[in-house]
Amino acid sequence: MQISHTRIFQLQRLSAIGLVIFLTTHMVVAHYPPGHLDFSRVIERMAYPLWKGIDILLLASALVHAVTGMYMVITDVEKVGRYRQVLGWASIILFTVAFIYGTITILAFRLPAETVNLIP
Repeated sequence: MQISHTRIFQLQRLSAIGLVIFLTTHMVVAHYPPGHLDFSRVIERMAYPLWKGIDILLLASALVHAVTGMYMVITDVEKVGRYRQVLGWASIILFTVAFIYGTITILAFRLPAETVNLIP
């Protein structure tokens, strides 16, 4: 399987659009809320599947953008031309491992049992 540099470039640009959308949402909600921000508010927000989905999409956008950028920079060097396919598969494996690990971490956030009834 071979993907052209044009497709990788387009994928990186699409992931940049996702980064702008999801990172802006994350910054506004997580870092600039009214009042005091502490871990209990983060846990409350992460109890809702919508926020978990937004964080997973942010993770995916960041990883796609980083991995495609890394691949394009490394393969831009003429001397690595014969290793291009190996580097491509290494990038895919790196993305997959990081995405699974990050997704498991995001999905692990749960409300403590004593506060479940306090959230509307």
